This record gives sequence, structure tokens and C-alpha cells, in this order.
Amino acid sequence: MPITPDTKNWTWVLERPCDDCGFDPAEVAFSDVPRLVRENAAAWPAELARPDARTRPDDATWSPLEYGAHVRDVFRVFDTRLRLMLAEDAPTFANWDQDATALDDDYASQHPAVVADELVAAGAVVADAFEAVPVDRLGRTGLRSDGSAFTVDSLARYFVHDPVHHLHDVRR
Repeated sequence: MPITPDTKNWTWVLERPCDDCGFDPAEVAFSDVPRLVRENAAAWPAELARPDARTRPDDATWSPLEYGAHVRDVFRVFDTRLRLMLAEDAPTFANWDQDATALDDDYASQHPAVVADELVAAGAVVADAFEAVPVDRLGRTGLRSDGSAFTVDSLARYFVHDPVHHLHDVRR
């Protein structure tokens, strides 16, 4: 059964703490992002090994498996976006409909151990990519398809909130 798509514009998380998961962008420096990604990725295999990893807590909430598959894909999408920002001047990112991806890729039927391995690998790739950014490139820009503008620095903090938030979601 599909989940009602989340249509909120989450860019507000760059301006104030998230009341739900506690993420505070003011407390996260760009240099913290690779470590936060690695720590987050390392936590997911245990969540995906839970006996209830395929079980939705209710009809409106993804299962830990679905959240894990989403986080894996977030790591991949933001690695691509970061690389575009470093290679091109002010690129516009292709729209990513995360809810359509969840259905099209049938997150719910994927194998939890495979998702865990892929998530850890994708986390390592994106963490390494953020870690390799020279300080003088943090101001490079990119645009989301809805017009939201990011620098490499703000993209990093916006991005890292997502896996932090979803790990919080599955641990509630």
C-alpha cells in the first residue's frame, strides 16, 4: 500500500532545529558531515537486521526496510548532486520523486541485508566525496528543480538531516 507522499519543502531545516529528530543545522559544520554520514550508515545494518524490518508501524509510515532503501538512495542522489556542483557552474538538479522511486523500485520487497550493504557502501562514497571538497569550493552553487538554491556547504547540512531524521524515525 503506498504511503501518502510528503510534499513539505524541507529546506527550513537549514534555518532552525528539527522538532522531530533534534537535528540542529547551527551545530553542524561542513567538516562534520562525512563523520555524521559514516556513523549514520554504520547504524543501519542493525536496524535492517531487526525481525520487524519489513513491518510498517502503521499505514502512513514506511518500514525500516523502506526507510533504509530510501536512505541508500539519498546517499546516491546527493553524491551525484555534489559532483555536479563541483563540475558545473550552478547546475539544476534533476527532480527526484522519492515516493515514485519507492514504488518503482519496490522498496518493500528488497532484501534487508542487501539494502544494508548497499547503504553502507553508498554512505562511504558520499562521505568520501564531501570529505574531499576543498574549502575554497564550499560556495559553489546548485539549484533544485523547484528553484531552491544551495551552496556545497548548505547542501551538505540539508542532505545530512535526511538520514539522521530517518534513523530517528525507525528507532521510535
